[in-house]
Amino acid sequence: MSSTLNGRQEIHRWCRNFPGTKTQIGEARRFVNNYLGDRPATYTAELVVSELATNAIHHTRSGQSGGRFGVTLHAGTTQLILAVHDEGGPSTPHLRQAENTDQSGRGLHLVESLTTKWGIHGDEGGRTVWALIPLGRIA
Repeated sequence: MSSTLNGRQEIHRWCRNFPGTKTQIGEARRFVNNYLGDRPATYTAELVVSELATNAIHHTRSGQSGGRFGVTLHAGTTQLILAVHDEGGPSTPHLRQAENTDQSGRGLHLVESLTTKWGIHGDEGGRTVWALIPLGRIA
């Protein structure tokens, strides 16, 4: 168990920025893993950050040359707020219906099914997509 999350009433916050490249999605997963350690919610949080970071680099200016995305984690005693910040773009993230043969379009459905709640804040100048993930009680 990570010593980072050892208090009962404390809220912990970690932030990190990543270059907007595909190789950094794995780094974002490791960042989440280092923060949460060995707990049941870790795999879920890694999957959610992977989906949101992938969307950031594929659908926003974060994926362009010199682009970046950020990951912020806020953990309380029972919930994790996981947020991915991007550099914005012309389209707003939304749930869409992917066809069986589509190679993409299922990520936000996965995020919706794995989290308590998720949402979007921002505009074409930059957005944050956030998700609430239950942690269970932290001893």
